Amino acid sequence: VLMKKSGNKNYKRLAEANMQKRLAELDKEYVLVEEEVRDDADSLNVDDFVNHEFNFLDRDFPVFGMRQNRNEVLMGMLKDGADHELLPGYLKEVDVEDLSAYNFKIFAATYFVRNNNPQFSKKPLKESLLELPTPDDVIAAQAIWITILRFMGDLPEPKYETSVEKGENVLNRLNETISRGFANRKEFKEIVLQEKRQSSSKVDRVKLINMTLKRKTKLLDDLRRGMVEDNSSTEYYAEWLNSRRTTNIEKLHFIIGHGILRSELRDEIFCQICKQLTNNPTKPSHARGWILLSLCLGCFSPSERFVTYLRSFIRDGPPGYAPYCEGRLYRTFRNGLRSQPPSWLELQATKNKDAINLKVSFMDDEVRTIEVDSASTSAEVCHKIALSINLRDAFGFSLLISLGDMVMSLGSGADHVMDAISQCEQYAKEQGCPERAASWNLIYRKEIFTPWHDPGEDPVSTDLIYHQVVRGLKYGEYRCNTEGDVAALVAQQYFIDNGTEMNQKILHTRLGEYLPGYLLKQGENVEHWERNIIDAFGKSVCVKQRYPVIKVKCDIVRYTKAVWPMLFSRFFEAIQISGPELPKNKMIIAVNWTGVYMIDDQEQILLELPFVEIVYVGYEEAQGTNLHKFTLKTIRKEDFVFRCPDAANLNKLIVYLLDGLKSRSTYCVVIEDYKHPGEAASFLVLKKGELVILKDGTTGESLMTSTWGYGECNGRLGDFPTEVVQLLPVIEEPSEDVIATFKKDGAFAVQEQAPQTMSTVQRMKVHTLALYADEHFRIGKKSTVKQTSLLTAAKRGSHEELWKFTNQPILQPLLRQLTSNEEASRDACKAFNAILKYMGDIPAPKPKMSNEFTDEIFSAALSNDLLRDEVYCQIMRQLTYNRLARSEEHGWELMYFATGLFVGSTSLNTELNKFLKSRSHPFVEPCLSRLQKTEKVGPRRYPPYTIEVDAIQHRSMEIYHKIYFPDDTDEAVEIDSLTKAGDICSVLASRLQLISSDGFSLFVMIGDKVFSIPQDTFFFDFLHELIAWMRQTTPSWNSAAPIQAQYQVFFMKKLWVNTVPGRDRNADQIFHYHQELPKYLRGFHKTSKQDAIKLAALIYRTKFGDQFSQLAQLNANLLNELVPSYIIKVNSSSQWKKDIIAAYQNDGTMSAEDAKGKFLETIYHWPTFGSTFFEVKQTVDRTYPEIVTVAINKNGVNIMHPQTKDILVTHDFSELNNWSSGNTYFHLTIGNMMRPTKFLCETSQGYKMDDLLTSYTEYLRSKET
Repeated sequence: VLMKKSGNKNYKRLAEANMQKRLAELDKEYVLVEEEVRDDADSLNVDDFVNHEFNFLDRDFPVFGMRQNRNEVLMGMLKDGADHELLPGYLKEVDVEDLSAYNFKIFAATYFVRNNNPQFSKKPLKESLLELPTPDDVIAAQAIWITILRFMGDLPEPKYETSVEKGENVLNRLNETISRGFANRKEFKEIVLQEKRQSSSKVDRVKLINMTLKRKTKLLDDLRRGMVEDNSSTEYYAEWLNSRRTTNIEKLHFIIGHGILRSELRDEIFCQICKQLTNNPTKPSHARGWILLSLCLGCFSPSERFVTYLRSFIRDGPPGYAPYCEGRLYRTFRNGLRSQPPSWLELQATKNKDAINLKVSFMDDEVRTIEVDSASTSAEVCHKIALSINLRDAFGFSLLISLGDMVMSLGSGADHVMDAISQCEQYAKEQGCPERAASWNLIYRKEIFTPWHDPGEDPVSTDLIYHQVVRGLKYGEYRCNTEGDVAALVAQQYFIDNGTEMNQKILHTRLGEYLPGYLLKQGENVEHWERNIIDAFGKSVCVKQRYPVIKVKCDIVRYTKAVWPMLFSRFFEAIQISGPELPKNKMIIAVNWTGVYMIDDQEQILLELPFVEIVYVGYEEAQGTNLHKFTLKTIRKEDFVFRCPDAANLNKLIVYLLDGLKSRSTYCVVIEDYKHPGEAASFLVLKKGELVILKDGTTGESLMTSTWGYGECNGRLGDFPTEVVQLLPVIEEPSEDVIATFKKDGAFAVQEQAPQTMSTVQRMKVHTLALYADEHFRIGKKSTVKQTSLLTAAKRGSHEELWKFTNQPILQPLLRQLTSNEEASRDACKAFNAILKYMGDIPAPKPKMSNEFTDEIFSAALSNDLLRDEVYCQIMRQLTYNRLARSEEHGWELMYFATGLFVGSTSLNTELNKFLKSRSHPFVEPCLSRLQKTEKVGPRRYPPYTIEVDAIQHRSMEIYHKIYFPDDTDEAVEIDSLTKAGDICSVLASRLQLISSDGFSLFVMIGDKVFSIPQDTFFFDFLHELIAWMRQTTPSWNSAAPIQAQYQVFFMKKLWVNTVPGRDRNADQIFHYHQELPKYLRGFHKTSKQDAIKLAALIYRTKFGDQFSQLAQLNANLLNELVPSYIIKVNSSSQWKKDIIAAYQNDGTMSAEDAKGKFLETIYHWPTFGSTFFEVKQTVDRTYPEIVTVAINKNGVNIMHPQTKDILVTHDFSELNNWSSGNTYFHLTIGNMMRPTKFLCETSQGYKMDDLLTSYTEYLRSKET
């Protein structure tokens, strides 16, 4: 056109030439591109592309800017429809309803906040899409949004990486972050409380909704502006978004982890993904979004509000992925929430819409591949395995997963198999390995037998168990009691493998395969074992009678079941909360074919209960905790109640075994006397407690559906009505002891008690504060009640009954004597308000700490005697005619706390005892007992500590606390509200068989500080005071988010009085040696070279015993563990090695225990033995060095030279006038008032020096008196 306008006559010819030239260039470019595409196509399939695109494990960061052909491959994944059924059974069960009305845009218009639109966007969210309950959730939602954008490739990673934590478990970190919620902030609580105090009328409710929304929005804005300062969550999210470059699998764990841990965020996550998939212009981003959606669907499901909209959205998605995603949603709904994010295996399967193929190992070395999906449970996998191998008797076979030397049972229940695999992969990553390299192994094996197990019924089952036993015997898992049993089992195994002819050469060759490794070491005893096996083979019945192989295997399985019942058990962790006292309350409940066992952590059996002694089991799900209640009752009228995280499965297993035994049983016991009215001879005459044996093929199963039974009793046969007997869950005849128990009165009265409901008559018998209130309570406010009768209509005035339950706060105290005291009145009203909150009678935000409300209730009463009666009256009031079961339970918890804190006045105490004794609640007896003990030992100083509150809220009246010792051992000691430190010391001294507890003390280590607990102080009072002091003095503890104190309690020697090595051997071995050794190695004692050599040899012997190899290769590190650092330089390393070896050899065959005693005997003669050392800075006495060492021991205060270790001066305790300490100093006055000598030093350990001097002087003073 331009050439034509310019007047060029040859414009057509020139234009044609230019076009041909350009076409030739394009042809060349096209050929090059086509070759490139062809090369890619030859080597690129869907799996290769997605591995490259996502590269979950091999690369750290995603690649942006892919070529067009790769986008087409990715989009092809979504376009290709599936011809086969993706999830078996799903297409048959899922409904095909019309969901067109449930459009995602309609949901967004209804529920999205701040006019958020449902369209794709790359901009950060200023607000969450949905209304979320806490500000923390909003911040999390914003972080999830950014992570989703980065996962989908719509947002780049941070430009610079400043924080990299190798092997960090994202889910664990999320759990820690989410647990610190903004809902605990003071401002949030005040707003929520203010909302809940509004009027409840219809009009006001509408106003309240509007006000609530406004206030919540305002609060979130305030948080964003920094008005509420709490960085517990924002710091983590800021680091995640701005300082870390994350892999795609880490992003997935972050996104899905929030959905798993926080149910309130699940709809938010789904909405964010759906928003990014709506009108997404970028093909790779669109594909990644669908893969992300499918992964989320496999781990958690949306709420009922959103699920229909999500299903509609999925059905409108890509034809190749929509059915797959909806199938995953269906499976997740059916099998429940996952507990772990997707594993690497799931990611590979999801990318290609494939099923997951797991290899499962069997005990016969066979490996089978089982197809599963993200929602598959162990029950489903076990069922598939049973079908694939034609296993009929599948009960007791379970799935286990092993990783290295760790093994975890998945059972055959509702546990998700992929959760276990995900845990293994996360563990591998924490150890520095990639997820795909996690060497886990799934194993299918027998875990438990039924009492009625018959190996002859299912040869497949018997063969699997046989191979499991052979393998376990070989590797020491199963051990026989005698050599004869080992030889017999090996002989049977030889018979199975080689037939009836014994070939000694074959036996000799394969002896290593048959005989357990621990019995055959380096060719020892080979001939002995060969003789035993050949002898057992010759005597074997199976050889003589030429048994079929399967029958021999049956014999081995029967032997296994009879000899190793505990090794074929299912184990459940549990805590006993009530019932007959057992040696320990934390235990393992083992269930096997012989019964139920309670076992401690040392594998000692605490209690054994055969099934015949169990009359009832039941469980009750707990709200807000995974420790559910499990109840077991016995024929001896024993009621055991446990807390167990797997109570449902434990209950299900025992019920299954009990029911199975009863249906097969031929034994029953008479529960009431029976005699036929006509005294016919064909009927049995029965007495309560007698045993009836069923005859003529009658079993428990037929008896349960019949009116009459036929059996034998006392040698007579006859009929009897089934209603007068009770089936016994046994296969064999029960023992005489069991039958004798049934004959006792009340043996059949054990029944599950229904919740008690009081009748009017019962209520009249309950003691109340009505009469006490008339004399001591203020007059209640007057109320007017209109009464109408047939004859008259009148108004009757009455006063509020202050002794009855109410859900209204009070404006004045109950007791008349407090009304004149303004401060006491204010504290009383505050306490009652806290009682209402604790009992749930008025709305209140969740407390930051479990003891927040109890602190408000009891703090003032502990410091004011008048308020003690008031608090007791308030609690009794709330327990009088309280028709709310949950509220009443919390009220009894408060009564339990109060009785362990203080007692009231004499008159109130009388009322309290009457009140408690007239009730039938399980807390009555414990409260009466605590009240009596409190009267004896005196009141507490502080309200219940967190541990006490948590324990009683979980219905555990026993609190066990771990106490650590210097030798790295520990003991769990039971501690109650009124346990003092001295009581614990006495218990531990007795348990450790110490001669005396003199000089021993409890120490609490928190952070870098160690505090000694005074002997006469209540243990929990000290913890309460210590934590309160730490919160005041440590800035980080004063943040809005509560911080759980991490502390440890130690039992150690504090005052080294009357300490002579050898006098108390246990004290020497556990305490004296391990406390003195670190002081010696740090160089606080003055020692000679010869003593150092001698002590080094003794220290080495305590560490290594008779193992000389380490000493022969003595290096610098080991030398520092044997010799004080300040004296090492006096000799060369080779000379030290030579001298220490000589001293070691000179000691002969001394034991490690004797070496410890010899060490103590050596240093006992030093003047600094048993000292506590403090390095301080002093400027008072110029004759002393600026830095000196202060050693406090039984001799007094010693001031030492830090280099020469010489004692410069010793001040006896009698010379000490007074002392004081602060955070940075310690001040000591020596001598009388007329001529005092002052010693002032700088140290951060002043509080320890102060406490130690006080303890020594008090001890010496007590001994003088």
